Amino acid sequence: MASIRHAVVSLSLGTWSWSKNPQKFLFPPRTLLMSAMAADRRFSYNGLKNFNGYGTKTPFLIGVAGGTASGKSTVCSRIMEKLGQDEIDHRQRQVVCISQDSFYRELNPAESIKASKGLFNFDHPDAFDNPLILKTLQDILDGRVCKIPVYDFKTNSRKLDEFVTIYPADVLLFEGILVFYFPEIRDVFHMKLFVDTDADTRLSRRVLRDIRERGRDLEQVLAQYTTLVKPAFEEFCLPTKKFADVIIPRGADNTVAIGLIVQHIRELLNYRNGNGLQQQRDRQIALQQQQAHLDENGKRNRHNSDSFFTRPH
Repeated sequence: MASIRHAVVSLSLGTWSWSKNPQKFLFPPRTLLMSAMAADRRFSYNGLKNFNGYGTKTPFLIGVAGGTASGKSTVCSRIMEKLGQDEIDHRQRQVVCISQDSFYRELNPAESIKASKGLFNFDHPDAFDNPLILKTLQDILDGRVCKIPVYDFKTNSRKLDEFVTIYPADVLLFEGILVFYFPEIRDVFHMKLFVDTDADTRLSRRVLRDIRERGRDLEQVLAQYTTLVKPAFEEFCLPTKKFADVIIPRGADNTVAIGLIVQHIRELLNYRNGNGLQQQRDRQIALQQQQAHLDENGKRNRHNSDSFFTRPH
């Protein structure tokens, strides 16, 4: 139907679910995608592919949201592995990954005391340095080298004079619980993924992670989850699910969804490298030659068409 030009795609094993909410249509048949692009002023076609503002010279930004311990970073790792980017030197990677966790803002003394007691809400939108996030994403779009802070979860502070350098790449994966919360940041992404994992699984993963990796005790982790994390998820994170282009149930266990996303990224990289563009130009030339032939012989073709059908009277 023409009215269903946009859709939210929920990917699971053998299941595609559709919504009439006017979100972006990610994996439609090629002909439907091209007709939708032709009808939308955001898409241009001049021999180059332009998708949601992405051209062959622009880094493609993918936002990956989801609740705490839903498997966002694991999904990004699987994508990097399947694209063969995990073993490449970070200065030469075509695909890079950044976590929103690196952008927690510095706490004042009172907030630091609360954080040490597990009473500071790190799942609230105000816990992040959002202006720095936006500036970093804009710098990446402009092809600049960026320095990302390194956050220490045991001291709840940034490590002094320690940064991770992000070099220009073709595709960026940016994952975090609230990457779709602020419109200014959300609108920067060309593709938006939401990792949807049930609450029990997320809680068990959170408990294990915070105890093993962040030096927290069980009672503190459970108290923080029930009083801060769970309410913040329901108020701030879960409502952003409606902005996702693709919803990935079961996270990294959903190999079908990850495979489709990897295939889509490969196509983008092919266009960036010129392979897909050459194939597109070859198809254009073939279509132009076919159209010229039809125009030249149109009168004869229309005459001969009568021989294929017998009129009833």
